[in-house]
Amino acid sequence: MEHLHNHRDHINERLERYGVTFGLYKNGVFKNQLFPFDTTPRIITKEEFEVIEKGLIQRASALNYFLEDIYTKRSILKDNVIPEDFIFSSPGYLEECCNITPPLGIHNHISGIDLVQAKTGEWLILEDNLRVPSGASYPLIARDIVRTISPETFEENNVWDNRDYAKLLKEMFDDVNCGGINVVLTPGEYNSAFFEHSYLAEKTHSMLAFPGDLFVEDDVVYYKCMNGHKNRVGAIYHRISDEYMDPMVFNKDSLIGIPHVMEAYKKGNVALINAPGNGIADDKGIYYFVPKMIEYYLGEKPILNNAPTYVPYYKEDYDYILENIKKLVIKDVSEAGGYGVVFGRDLTEEKLEELKSLIIENPRRFIAQEIIDFKDLKCYEDGEFVYRKADLRAFIIQGKDIKVWKSGLTRFARGEGSFVVNSSQGGGFKDTWIISQ
Repeated sequence: MEHLHNHRDHINERLERYGVTFGLYKNGVFKNQLFPFDTTPRIITKEEFEVIEKGLIQRASALNYFLEDIYTKRSILKDNVIPEDFIFSSPGYLEECCNITPPLGIHNHISGIDLVQAKTGEWLILEDNLRVPSGASYPLIARDIVRTISPETFEENNVWDNRDYAKLLKEMFDDVNCGGINVVLTPGEYNSAFFEHSYLAEKTHSMLAFPGDLFVEDDVVYYKCMNGHKNRVGAIYHRISDEYMDPMVFNKDSLIGIPHVMEAYKKGNVALINAPGNGIADDKGIYYFVPKMIEYYLGEKPILNNAPTYVPYYKEDYDYILENIKKLVIKDVSEAGGYGVVFGRDLTEEKLEELKSLIIENPRRFIAQEIIDFKDLKCYEDGEFVYRKADLRAFIIQGKDIKVWKSGLTRFARGEGSFVVNSSQGGGFKDTWIISQ
């Protein structure tokens, strides 16, 4: 593996040439920036991954039961497992999605679950992403480039081939397809993950659709061809936030959605991947209750634990947070991408008091977590090896079966001592090697 470091700049040059960038809006300006790739892979043993795999399948299954339940019978509320306030006050809960059963009853077709490995070796769940989780394309294209430049790297190591991600996606698209072609719907080239949209459309042999390419006629969705013909659409892998999907139902000012698509979806004429309304399961406040969901819906103990988490909704947690705020991480449940995350230890006394006031004023808006001293991974920067904090985004695909992709997106912090790994915050990424034997 050591010889790969000599190719690091070459690999990153190719990534940039292929458009493997991450778009970012900052101060009203759109900027495309390289998502830096480190050639030192994260290595996960076969035995270690088997535990992770079982835990992720368990979690994704429970979350799907929760989404189906919360939009229909709401048994979990009636049985007082989750307080109603946590559901109906969440911006991710969409009343418009009630009593709609998606094809095969699947809501979270693609789950992006973020994990960290503590220095004890235990893997912990940090976050669930069930709306439009991104990032799978980066390790895919990076490994393709490494395989071209240094084929002996994979000939000499027993690494699970990660090229099956597109196959897993395509099989899932076909499982839920309601009759017609599969499309990947992108808001356009100024979206931060546009490279991924076009890349996955090509790899899954799906049509890449832009705003205006799709329309609804008699409750059926069609793709408008250049020659004037129309093709029926059976499944839409949409990379558009729920609130912009249908201006007739959600945000009426949306120019990137498909008017009346929710009616077609409600009639069972098209699959929407992921299902609208999944944002309720993305809510960081709801994350606290996922272990309880696993016990409630599956009758099992969680295989993978949450990070130690407190919600100020409960008096005991509320008191603990205010008394120990200096040693906790405070997260705003409405934020994403590394934003709204505050380490109490980094704040002045004045800022701590301001944060306490916000928590007192609106306890539902925040959760708090213990700072996990998670594992540092070896990275190669500026001609030397350094150690940086890193997480892992695992991808779980649910069609007729639930499968965990034997790869993943390992993101690492660029700054020494930093815990923030998000690409939007300047982080880098590396390949994830699952050892096959």
